[in-house]
Amino acid sequence: MDVKRQQTIKRAAEAVPGGTPIEKAPDPDLGHDLIPAERYTSKEFMQLEWDRVWTKTWLLGGRSDDIPEAGDYICTNIGKESVLLVRQKDGSVSGFYNVCLHRGNRLIPEEGLGSVAEEDGVFRCSYHHWAYSSKGKLLHIPDRETFPQGAPPCGRVKPVKADEWGSFVWFSLDSDIEPLLDYLGVIPQHLNPYHMERMAWTRDVTVEWDCNWKASVDAFSETYHVQGIHPQLKWYLDDVNVQYDCYDKHNRYLIPFAAVSPRVQLPSIMPPLIAGMMEAAGMDPAEYEGPISGIREALQKFKRENGPEQGKDYSELNDEQLTDDYHYTIFPNVSLNVHSDDVMMFRQRPHPTDPNKMFYDIWMFELVPEGEKWPERVRHQIFRHGDKTIGQVLDQDAFNLPHVQAGMRSEAFEGLWLGDQEIRLRHFHRTLSDYIYGNNGPGEGDI
Repeated sequence: MDVKRQQTIKRAAEAVPGGTPIEKAPDPDLGHDLIPAERYTSKEFMQLEWDRVWTKTWLLGGRSDDIPEAGDYICTNIGKESVLLVRQKDGSVSGFYNVCLHRGNRLIPEEGLGSVAEEDGVFRCSYHHWAYSSKGKLLHIPDRETFPQGAPPCGRVKPVKADEWGSFVWFSLDSDIEPLLDYLGVIPQHLNPYHMERMAWTRDVTVEWDCNWKASVDAFSETYHVQGIHPQLKWYLDDVNVQYDCYDKHNRYLIPFAAVSPRVQLPSIMPPLIAGMMEAAGMDPAEYEGPISGIREALQKFKRENGPEQGKDYSELNDEQLTDDYHYTIFPNVSLNVHSDDVMMFRQRPHPTDPNKMFYDIWMFELVPEGEKWPERVRHQIFRHGDKTIGQVLDQDAFNLPHVQAGMRSEAFEGLWLGDQEIRLRHFHRTLSDYIYGNNGPGEGDI
């Protein structure tokens, strides 16, 4: 094996006008300091994250088409809090904490979807039937005359900011946060050309993992680990010639698919994973007569020429987007593997009390060709790691991450020793530090 061999990955000469930018962003000067292990294991740091990150950022709440009608709601949790995101009569979305002002009961007991349309848009606490509007305003207290002090003076459940972009609902616990589009920065320009609103929800899974949420973000922010954790992918993608781009809060990498890693010799026959990619696009691998190294470009050409008759509009995508994986991290906890025909979206949520645990949400969306029937919304599943498979690649990551977390707690491990291929991790931690310590970074004794 000649690991020094480099494939020449042809980049598109120019981006589609108004489409996803392809030029490399300048690498920021992030230094080479150790990332302290305590960031992954300390309850003190976990509390700092809650106070200065989770309550100060925009967070992904759910899918817009899950709440099409007035009174439809999404109930979602972040850390110790639960929020309700409710469609209003004017088409907007309002949010408020999922709690009754009487005795603290949750108005909706579990995460999920529902509607109060049949109740005239009223949320009724199951404990004593205190009633609230679709915006969280207190409407009715049974036997109110028995409360000499009257109703709670606030008159409503504390609101949360809510907005929509990209066919998704977002929320923030910070009432003074900047507008959602300002927070997202370059992300809408980069991802709007994929038209995720044309994609149907085909997988909705929540798995509890025995690791810190940041260990999961890390695992999906570089391709350096492909050679170790995902060796089968070396015959499916080029894990060496990867473009890393760091923006303000967010970052991405561009990784060529339908290619072979320079870490292995080019095979004499077509790798099965690449053949499967061709078949999914409508190509017959048996009819391909070119070299293995030419498949990526041939696949791009085929999809460009045949997309319209398949009911797939790729007109806003660059050629390389028809094959490659554009992976984005939207700070703090959303990761997306974005492709022309599907999107794999992940929420990495903190455990309410334990820095050594997290909740990993797997959301998959697939492009619905124009004219085809929209499939039914997939059912949400919840389980612990190991109870069910989540697919070979994710199973490999899930198996490894508890061992990473255990090693983080070792007295022999001081912190993350990062290389250039892990620049997104370093950028993520710089952004995290900016939120927790301000732009001056951590001081002496800080984590």
